[in-house]
Amino acid sequence: MAMSGFGRKGEGASSAPAARASSSGGASGGFGNLTAFIDQGSEFEGKLSFKDTVRIDGTFSGEISSDNTLIVGESGQIMATINSVCVVISGLVEGNIHASEQIVLHKTARVRGDLEAPSVIMEEGAQLNGGLKMGKISGSEKAQNASKGSSDVVASNGGGSSN
Repeated sequence: MAMSGFGRKGEGASSAPAARASSSGGASGGFGNLTAFIDQGSEFEGKLSFKDTVRIDGTFSGEISSDNTLIVGESGQIMATINSVCVVISGLVEGNIHASEQIVLHKTARVRGDLEAPSVIMEEGAQLNGGLKMGKISGSEKAQNASKGSSDVVASNGGGSSN
């Protein structure tokens, strides 16, 4: 059952070539090298860490840490803090996302949480309710920002105030 959609090309895999992750190792970057697949109907809870590309179409809650690419399919439901090189979202994510290279929100993406990445691509129709921080941040700036809390949000799509 988990193998049924392993080679899906229509969603995320080929529709966003700009979202390819390039790891410093170079051998396994991009979407073509899925190493794990959590199919629709599967539920997991805990800490997930991986080195290559993983696609989640099921439900996951906890923490996700990756050295490459995380793909959240349209039926994926993630309630987690995510730290990855590249994150591509077509489903639901509740939690903060930090990507060292890129975050891509496809038109079916629904995100409730803060995004932080040097590059963020958001298709028309994608929903983001949270903060957005773009650009590379040095280690000392990260420590300062963490101690300030959420008061230093650069951009927000949560509504409420206008400048």
